[in-house]
Amino acid sequence: MTYPRTFSHIGLSVTDLDAAVKFYTETLGWYVIMPPTEIVADESAIGVMCNDVFGEGWERFRIAHLSTGDKIGVEIFEFKNAEKPKDNFEYWKTGVFHFCVQDPDVEGLAKRIVANGGKQRMPVREYFPGEKPYRMVYCEDPFGNIIEIYSHSYELTYSAGAYQGDAN
Repeated sequence: MTYPRTFSHIGLSVTDLDAAVKFYTETLGWYVIMPPTEIVADESAIGVMCNDVFGEGWERFRIAHLSTGDKIGVEIFEFKNAEKPKDNFEYWKTGVFHFCVQDPDVEGLAKRIVANGGKQRMPVREYFPGEKPYRMVYCEDPFGNIIEIYSHSYELTYSAGAYQGDAN
């Protein structure tokens, strides 16, 4: 049966797990469910599962589990020999190229991201200038993961009729 599934979690890769946990808890207010933990390749249930996912030879990694204010999980991985690409914004390639958070203070959160080691990739823009109060901006965490910020919900931003002004 087809029905709209809910979003459970997203996995991010970083070069420094402890710094990433600090960034996401202090910048976005996400909270720690499981602190940084090392996982090793062995015959345990998690070791076997990781062999299925990553293939042989992964050896070990560190992981932490966080949660957003709306109960979406965030797995943060630090793999052995993790590398931060020079340019992680290859939006034309298949795969996830960003995730989006919602905050009515788009400008304030963008400044907070920059103050905590990230960067703002563009000026804050309005979707419908003069018509609707929707704003957005693309930023980047200190590890190269792209974060978009919306002022309003996804549904409001893209639904017809929302904030169309007075119907006289």
